[in-house]
Order: sequence, then structure tokens, then C-alpha cells
Amino acid sequence: MSAKERTEHVDKGFRRVDLAYVELASSEIARDINRDIVLEIVRSKQPISRADLSRVSGLQPSTVSNIVEQLLQETWIVEGAVARRPRGRRPTMLSLNDNLVMLVADLRPRRAILAIIDLNGRMLAHEEISIFSDPERSVAGMIEAMQAMRDRFPHKTFEGVGISVPGRVHPKTNHLIHAPNLKWTDYDIKGAIQKKLRLQVELDNDATACLLSELWFGRMDKTRNAVLISLSEGLGTAIFANGQIVSGLNGLAGEFGHIPVDPAGPLCGCGKRGCWETLASSDAALRFYSELNPNANVTSIQNLMHLAEEGDSLAIKAIKKQALHLGQGLRLVTAALSPELILITGALTTAWSTFGSIVQDELVSGILAGSPPRLEITTGGEMARLRGAAAIALQRHSGYHSSSRRGTKDKSNAGKRSETGN
Repeated sequence: MSAKERTEHVDKGFRRVDLAYVELASSEIARDINRDIVLEIVRSKQPISRADLSRVSGLQPSTVSNIVEQLLQETWIVEGAVARRPRGRRPTMLSLNDNLVMLVADLRPRRAILAIIDLNGRMLAHEEISIFSDPERSVAGMIEAMQAMRDRFPHKTFEGVGISVPGRVHPKTNHLIHAPNLKWTDYDIKGAIQKKLRLQVELDNDATACLLSELWFGRMDKTRNAVLISLSEGLGTAIFANGQIVSGLNGLAGEFGHIPVDPAGPLCGCGKRGCWETLASSDAALRFYSELNPNANVTSIQNLMHLAEEGDSLAIKAIKKQALHLGQGLRLVTAALSPELILITGALTTAWSTFGSIVQDELVSGILAGSPPRLEITTGGEMARLRGAAAIALQRHSGYHSSSRRGTKDKSNAGKRSETGN
């Protein structure tokens, strides 16, 4: 793929440099891509010397030196200890700057989890607040809590704000356009938060955020085709095809959760009956348990998982039913996309050793031909969505292409970093 073609991918939502498929060239565009390659290698192999950066990337030492100096000036990376060598010059090692942090939010239908996360994915602070049907009231509460968290770290440099949302986001406007469980209609979350905090705000679908978390902080460097299934109040999916995250027209690709699988099933938030998420989500498991034990008052999936761990037979039956429907629905995914890897994230993964085999058996039985994809759970558990929110901001802020796309916002100071928290 040419440098020009890669630029077009960037403009259409390209999220991550695939080191195995980038062609190095001498054009300005290629230098920008080379910069992202160097940053990616520092992230994955830190601490690393300039010489090793050149060796791993295949770039000339002079090119690496120039890129490193720019990344140092922009504070994405820092110089650390001097490595000991048996002979010859001792190289200075490079690492990501853990003083550079992001405010992040995992927005859900009834609550929002807020945190501060550094470039290495470490969480420095977190807080949970309530979310309401009134978006203005809810976002005002998020802003107040975020500012209070920010004030606690006056010596950190805040790069921006990343938000994972339970719905689909328009790739150009960054507006939430489809969130049936949240029940907010055409509210500019990004604009409201950006205006108050004076930081660049980025948001995306929660499943996409989890996939970005795996890409930025995880273990997908050799995977080219994958689908991530996010289980929470609903069921979200993110598609990684041929080394690219696929967003589709208006960012609506991958809404497998809203494909009806049972015409007589429960009413979904989208207005249809029997959508996959009404049978395979965390809320579905809670509903199954309520039907089995009408007198019980179990309102959270965490409580239901705890009951199952304690040996509650009805809780176990309810979660098994969820797992069964999850596995059956994966036939939609494999038939449509034929991924090499399916990742699952959500509360169900905390008891994967008990219920994962149910999903696996259904996946295998639903394959049309050939071998089934690998089925794995994400790293980090509940942290995946928060790290994913951080990765949303990182992927869009760390490269030249991202910077050029938000130039008009930067001119109004909305996208500048804050080093004081004020």
C-alpha cells in the first residue's frame, strides 16, 4: 500500500499503524507515518535505545534521531537511564512519558466511571457517578467530577479526554448518533465537555474502545482480523479487518447486537423484538434470573456473578442461558466476517472458567466450514473500557495526521494540553 493510500485510510478513521505492512518512503506523508511507527515501537518495547529503534523499525539512524528529538520536544517520550554495555558507547534509553495523562470516562446507561490514566495504561484515580435520562444534567456532573480529579494532579500534563459510550459515534462530527440504551437524543457530549474543561475531547463506541485498548496496551500485534464483543447493559461489537478498524458509513458498522434473532423475544431499546443483545447481554442475564426467582432483588450483574460463585443454582442457570445465547449469536459474526479471533469483554469473563466452554461449544457448532476462530477474553476486565477511552484519545492525538484534523479546534485553544489543571 502506498503512502498516499495510507493517508486516505487515516482520513477515513485509520486508528493504528500496522508495522508489518507499512512501506517506508521519503515523502512528507511517509515521515509522518515513520514518526508513528517509532512511537509505537517505544510503547511496545520500552525502555529502548535509539540504535534498537533503528534496528527494529528498519529506519536509518539519522531518521530515528530526528523523530526521537521531536517526540522528546512534544513530551510523548522521555530519556531515562543509561544502559550498561560490555563495550562501546552507553546508549540512553527511551520510554513513554508517564507524566502525560488523560481524563477518561466509561459512560453507561445508569452510571459513568471516570479515571485518570497515563500513557502506559496505569490508573491514577477513579470515581463512579450516577447518570440520568437528562443528558445536560449528567454531563454537568461528569464535568464537575472530572475537574475535581484533575485538580488533584496539578503537576501532571493532561493531553485530553477520552470517552467510551454505549452507542455509535459519527466518525466526522464525533456526535453520539445511536444509543438506544442511553436514551439520549442528538446531544453533543464532546462539545459540552470540551467547552468547560478546555481539553480536546474524543469519544467512540465502547466496543471500539475495548478493541483499541487491546491494540494499544494488549496483545494483538500479530492479528489482522478480529471482532470484539462487549457485554454490559447491551451488546456492542467492534470489527478489525485486514489490520484496520472498520467504522462503516456514519460509524454504524458492527451493530450485531441489534440483529433480531427471536421475533417473539423481549422488546429491545432500539424498538425491535428479540435482538441478540436482549438475550446475551448482562441485562439479559439479570432478566433471566428475575424470571427464575421473582422474589429476588438482584440489580447488578456483579451481584448476580457473586451469587453464582456462591453456588446459587438459579444464578448459575441464568448465566448459563446468557452464555448459550452469546455463543449462538456468534454464528452471525463468523458467517459475516470470518475473523481469526473473537474477543469477549464484560462481567461474564470474570467467570469464564465456568461458562466459557458453553460459548466455545456453540461457536464451534455454528461454523459453516473450516476451523473456528480463536475465542479469548480481553485483558484488564472492567479496566478495558477505561483504557480504551484513553486509547481513543491517544490514537487521535499522538500522530501528525490526527493533529492536522483538529487544527481548527486547536486555534480556539480547545485542544491544547493543560499542565496546571486550571
